[in-house]
Amino acid sequence: MPEAVKGRGVDTLVVGAGIVGIATAYYLKQLRPQSSVLLVDRGQPMALTSAQSGDNYRNWWPHPIMTAFTDRSIDLMEALARESDDRFIMSRRGYALATRAGDVDDLLTALAAGYREAPDGEIRVHDGRVSETYKIATHADWTSAPGGVDVLRNTALIQQAFPSIDREIRNVVHIRRAGAISGQQLGQYLLERFRENGGQRLTGRVVAIEAADGFRVQLAAADDEVDERGVTAIRAARLVNATGPFIDEIARMLDTSLPVDNVLQQKIAFEDRIAAIPRSLPFAIDLDHQRIDWTEDERAELSADPDYGWLAGDMPGGIHCRPDGGDDGSWVKLGWAFNQAAETACLAPVLDDTFPEIVLRGAARLHPSLKAYYGKLPRHRHHYGGYYTMTEENWPLIGEMAVTGAYVVGAMSGFGTMAACAAGELGARWVTDQELPPFAAALSPDRYADTALMAEINTLASRGIL
Repeated sequence: MPEAVKGRGVDTLVVGAGIVGIATAYYLKQLRPQSSVLLVDRGQPMALTSAQSGDNYRNWWPHPIMTAFTDRSIDLMEALARESDDRFIMSRRGYALATRAGDVDDLLTALAAGYREAPDGEIRVHDGRVSETYKIATHADWTSAPGGVDVLRNTALIQQAFPSIDREIRNVVHIRRAGAISGQQLGQYLLERFRENGGQRLTGRVVAIEAADGFRVQLAAADDEVDERGVTAIRAARLVNATGPFIDEIARMLDTSLPVDNVLQQKIAFEDRIAAIPRSLPFAIDLDHQRIDWTEDERAELSADPDYGWLAGDMPGGIHCRPDGGDDGSWVKLGWAFNQAAETACLAPVLDDTFPEIVLRGAARLHPSLKAYYGKLPRHRHHYGGYYTMTEENWPLIGEMAVTGAYVVGAMSGFGTMAACAAGELGARWVTDQELPPFAAALSPDRYADTALMAEINTLASRGIL
């Protein structure tokens, strides 16, 4: 056990060493350097949900509160990129949201609503075959990339900007303050700085928490059964619950609960040996619902199967694709968050062996060149998945829990990496009782008592693209 912890405990104990927990611990030491902060996890840092991140970021949400929150996180990441000499390889080609619909008035209305308070929220509409103001994302340098949003409404202009996508696409919304990072490198950098500033880390599994004059937290070795001889007790004046898919499990140890569910989502990455996807493609999302591209025989066979018949019918939109590994790389990532079934989180979730072919065939609708991989995905590939821990409205929970001195920083399904810095900073501000940003209350558990806000959130057509 770290020497500073022995005998006297710590000011703040952060439970969970994923990207969110690490960021919270880092900002606790930044905001109050003299305080003692201990970061605890049952395994190695960034080893569970954070290891499954898509490593993307964007500032677009259908509500200005979430836009402001992610804008703050991007501000913080850009400052860290400068400070670290781009340690976590920040790039910025944007997000390309594509649809075959001709009428996108609802989407434009959602854009205007999400950006109405953003300082860099200009929405530029391009109707012609050529545009003198639209800048194609020919490079990934985030320091010179444009801001705001470009809406491309001409098929010739769309093909010029994104030559690999389906020619039936009639509108593309190009979110410009968006791109990719290495989440692992960002987490490692924050952890190194946390330790340089006097923060401490300990490996152990939380098995019980007693709330009395602060907190008495019992830790067991990560793989041990609970045994009094192997349990270590740590006292902490304040406790931060940043355990990702296990935040409600920790909450229950405090005799309370959090309104979250865990949904397993999967992704694949593979070596694109035929260069089906251009290296300059931004993170591209097919917004349209679809029917997966099966042969007639395959569709008939699936339809007759009670377990897989749903794959033959209508499927939701939101399939995403992007090059991975930079301009000189050769890998591609595909994802599709179509699963909506909540389940109990575990350390080793079971993945569906059929998912790689499913997501490939779905993604090929937007990127027809991917059809070359039907039935023959490269052996050099990675199939992975993690839990999206989410509230019903898909907003995070950051703030004090129902137990005085206990805080939560979590429920960031699909946006944990991109929002980690703002979440960590906001959580640290709650813990250290410092001035909070305007969006703080709306992202805290207290928002459920704000009936006007919840009514407004529930009117949103989208919870944000996952």
